[in-house]
Formats: sequence, C-alpha cells, structure tokens
Amino acid sequence: MSTPDLIRIVSRDSPMALAQVERVRADMAALHPGIRTEVVPVKTTGDKWMGDLSLVEGKGAFTKEVDAALLAGEADLAVHCVKDVPADRPLPAGTVFAAFLKRDDIRDALIHPAGLTLDQLPPGARIGTSSVRRIAQLAASHPYLDCVPMRGNANRRLEKLAAGEADALLLAVSGLERIGRTDVISEVLSPETMCPPIGAGILALQCREGDFDVIDTASSLGDPAAHREATAERMFLHVLQGHCNSPIAGYAKSERGGDLSLRACVFSPDGKTVLNAHEWAGPLDPATLGTSVAVALLRQGARELIDSIAH
Repeated sequence: MSTPDLIRIVSRDSPMALAQVERVRADMAALHPGIRTEVVPVKTTGDKWMGDLSLVEGKGAFTKEVDAALLAGEADLAVHCVKDVPADRPLPAGTVFAAFLKRDDIRDALIHPAGLTLDQLPPGARIGTSSVRRIAQLAASHPYLDCVPMRGNANRRLEKLAAGEADALLLAVSGLERIGRTDVISEVLSPETMCPPIGAGILALQCREGDFDVIDTASSLGDPAAHREATAERMFLHVLQGHCNSPIAGYAKSERGGDLSLRACVFSPDGKTVLNAHEWAGPLDPATLGTSVAVALLRQGARELIDSIAH
C-alpha cells in the first residue's frame, strides 16, 4: 500500500465536531508525519434544524451531508460520533468504517449554576434536554423534575442555561472535555444512574470502499477494544430496529482480560416501563453478543414497546 500525501477530512462544522477532527489530525500527524490533512466542514440538517429530529431524518440528520461529501469525492475521510450514525440500516453504499478510536468517557454530566447534584434538585426544576433517552430515565428515577426541550451544540445550550431557559442541563462528559468546558460540571452521573446512548464516546473514521490507501492509513489509528464495543452495540441496535423516538440505551465494556459485556435498556417515554438485559460474551463474538442482548429484550416485549411509540 502506498501512503497518501493529503487526506481531506470532512465533519460537521460545530465546535465540538471540529475539536474531534483536530484529535484525528493530531493522531494522524503522530503516526504518519508525512501526510498532510485538511478539514472540510459541512453544516448538516441536524445542526440547522432545532425542532424534533423525528420531523426531519432522525439521527441521519447529523450524517447525510457528511456522507454526501465523502461519496462525491470532496473529502477522503469522515469523522463521526458513533452515537449519531444510524444502526438500523447499513452505512451508505460505497462506504466503510476504517477505524474506531479509543473510547472517551461514556457518562453524562449534570450542569447546575449553583453546583447542585441531581438528587439535590428541587421538585419542578427544569432540565434542558431533548434526548428521549435522558427524558425517559429522568421520568423513571426523578419524576418530580421537568424536562424542557433544548437542542443546539453544547456551547449554545450553556448559553441558554445562562439565559434562564432551564435550571440545569444534561450533557455528555466527552463532549464537554472536547470543547474544554468540564469546569461547568456539577456532577458526573454513573452509567447506572443515566445509561448512555449506543456508541457513546467513540469516534468512527469512515472512508470510501475502494480507497485502500486511505483505509489502511486510517485503520492504524483504531483501538481494538473500541472496535469490539462499537460492533456489539451497533449490532444490538440494528437487531432491535429502534427509531429516533425510542428511549434505548446501552454500553459494552471490554475488560483487561479481553472479556466483553453488554448492558442495555429500553424504556417507555414516561419511564414507567424499563426493560433490562446484561450479558457477557464468553465465547461469543461482539456481533453475536449484540444480537443476544437484543433478543433478550425482544423476549421481554421490546418490539411492542418500541412500535407503540409514535415516530
């Protein structure tokens, strides 16, 4: 394989997405100092639309324009948050994942101006979030709190919090780390308190199928543990066939000895129904583990629960 002289990297144009690209560029420079990289920022439907994502394209709203630039030859490599890449359908024809980068923090954080924790928030406190996953879990664990719709990048949401549009926010720890705003965190919530979205904290590198030189170069940045975890989680979501209004959460974890586990949940939007499954891979490969956990939830009634939610 020859080494490309230049790799053009396409990504969403939000501050967080561009920070993610800089991480990729730094890793690339460290491993392949002879390769130049350029950034190709694009604005996606999900970044422009501030309403309900189900009214546009669900999670695909954050990836369609990035995929289009890659397929049109305007870029050679795309950087995605795995949690934003739909798993209920294949990747766009002609593209592949070349690598999954080492996983960042999967947890959510509470941001409160006075530093209160989740359990200290008074009844009626307004939590700014549009995530059906977070809303359902708060309804189950803290039904006395009110969720108010809030979208936009993390910096924009922090501005809305400062303007009084909510009393507190829930944001991903990894996102706050990427934009250098961990100073605003009041409490980091355990995965048991707030189960993360599928693919949380993992960045994926996507290439065109035939660009073997780029694929080979990008794959050198990959992390084996993240690859196994992402494979299990995405297969789980694929088998479950959830939609963008489905409160689904879960995470796989690779232990030092190589063992892999997957814990996952499906919620009703009001939090009154919670389905749980947690399995260890043992001799199973990651994709089979994801399938097994999905089947366990389907046996508990996940299909009927998901299909009962409007989308």
